[in-house]
Amino acid sequence: MRKSTCMNDSSEVRHGLECLANAYNKSDAGKKLTSILDRHFNGLRAEIEGAFNNNFSRFILLDTYLTCVSEHRDEEDTLGRLSMWRAYGATTSVALVMNNSAFLTPSDALKAYTSPVAYCDENKFAEEFGKVVNNIETGIDFLKQQDRELIIKPYLFRMLAFAAICTKHLGFAEELEWRVVHCPWWAKSAHLQRAIEVIQGVPQPIYKIPLKDIPNELVGVEIPALLDRIIIGPTRDPQPIWEAFKDLLAESGVYEPHKKVYLSNIPLRT
Repeated sequence: MRKSTCMNDSSEVRHGLECLANAYNKSDAGKKLTSILDRHFNGLRAEIEGAFNNNFSRFILLDTYLTCVSEHRDEEDTLGRLSMWRAYGATTSVALVMNNSAFLTPSDALKAYTSPVAYCDENKFAEEFGKVVNNIETGIDFLKQQDRELIIKPYLFRMLAFAAICTKHLGFAEELEWRVVHCPWWAKSAHLQRAIEVIQGVPQPIYKIPLKDIPNELVGVEIPALLDRIIIGPTRDPQPIWEAFKDLLAESGVYEPHKKVYLSNIPLRT
């Protein structure tokens, strides 16, 4: 998992923060939310705004770690998605197609959480923000029964943080992206491994997710269960890459690994 500032376009997270600020400060939904907070929770709005403006927005930009993946459709089983090959495959294009059970299983073990990306401009974001505010209004009696600290941190702060982190420009909608998000400023996990790596010449901190099941908390993370297939994309040397991955899968305990590795044969001009 890499820092959001090391993404191909670090403005992606800034775009989400800008959409959030617009929705909260300028939209009808934002005005409605502040009205609800003022009526039902004395002083809570000022507390939330102060904390978010002074600390959380900075942490979101500078201390959030992400793993980004794309949805995979059945019709892409042997080809993958050309837009992803072209953008990220470099000279040895390889796609790892993963089963989604580990991504969708509710778990706090890693303190890393999956979310689909919302592709929004400011207007679309404000529209979706309005739906959330309506749900808050509908559930206000439940919220009033909760501890104040629960409302601030697990509920509202997390909602605002993930809305910013997992929003992306409309122009990237074809990616069908999901993000695995870890915020060490929010909560740390004994299972994640922090390390310093040099990636494309840049020394940087990362968090590694061990591909090892955590009994009774998170399963389906180990290679035989996690990996559905490997697709070798457009590359100069597809055959040796196919053979290398076949052998690696065998070493990882995958049954009939030769049936898990595919050559896409996309005639992509380099």
